[in-house]
Amino acid sequence: QVQLVESGGGLVQPGGSLRLSCAASGVIPSLNAMGWYRQAPGKQRELVAIITSSGTTNHAEFAKGRFTISRDNAKHTVYLQMNSLRSEDTAVYYCNFRMVVVGTTYWGQGTQVTVSS
Repeated sequence: QVQLVESGGGLVQPGGSLRLSCAASGVIPSLNAMGWYRQAPGKQRELVAIITSSGTTNHAEFAKGRFTISRDNAKHTVYLQMNSLRSEDTAVYYCNFRMVVVGTTYWGQGTQVTVSS
């Protein structure tokens, strides 16, 4: 089992920045991928960015140039630095952990990000 604890969400003005964190605990396999997804009201959950345990990243098109995913393997923690935030970035952001070999996936409880003046 893997537990995920997210933090860092909140209210920010357009153009502002936020940094999300997600710490994993439990039995952590060395081959894994951690990422962030988001879900806005009335919309499907969508990928924001993922990063593998070896450091390979993939960012959604809307995130490129504004959001940066990173991780600290020693702390089993993934971060999402979000800059130049827009109102359309308002959503619940979910941390995701995937075991690469067996494919088991875990989700965090979600953290609300609201971009509004």
